[in-house]
Amino acid sequence: MQKLLIILLLLFVTTKKDKAVVKKQTITGKVVAITDGDTFKLLTKDSTLIKVRLANIDCPERKQPFSNIAKQFVSKAIFSKTVKLNVLKKDRYRRYISNVIYDDSLSLCHELVKNGLAWHYRKYSKDSILQDLEDNARRNKIGLWQDKNAMAPWEWRDKKKKKSKE
Repeated sequence: MQKLLIILLLLFVTTKKDKAVVKKQTITGKVVAITDGDTFKLLTKDSTLIKVRLANIDCPERKQPFSNIAKQFVSKAIFSKTVKLNVLKKDRYRRYISNVIYDDSLSLCHELVKNGLAWHYRKYSKDSILQDLEDNARRNKIGLWQDKNAMAPWEWRDKKKKKSKE
């Protein structure tokens, strides 16, 4: 029993340490694939391929209105470019949750929300700039906000899960 407790404690400490190492890390690399509006693959300078998920926002899911437009926007903005990740953490899928800077000073998260191609993910973020950008896009009916019934991706996913259980 004591050995099991020690092993569990070591696993816990190792997991915490792994997250701490990733936290607040800066990584530079070349974008080699766009998965969707808020996920892409990056090839680092040491030739490591990592999966990146944009922090604090959520783009429309596949088959949702504006999904393809968000993906095209991201592709045009960063594909084949060198970008800088400000890594916040790794998620359970081992993706690097990051704020992404491209073209020297543009925030990909800010640009997506400003152009009405993503929601500020308030469940995980209290970023007042993202909220102001979303409020402005909503007010001016930019991008997905042209649709009076725009459904947040997390609601769309929940609805899809409920349907599959029926």
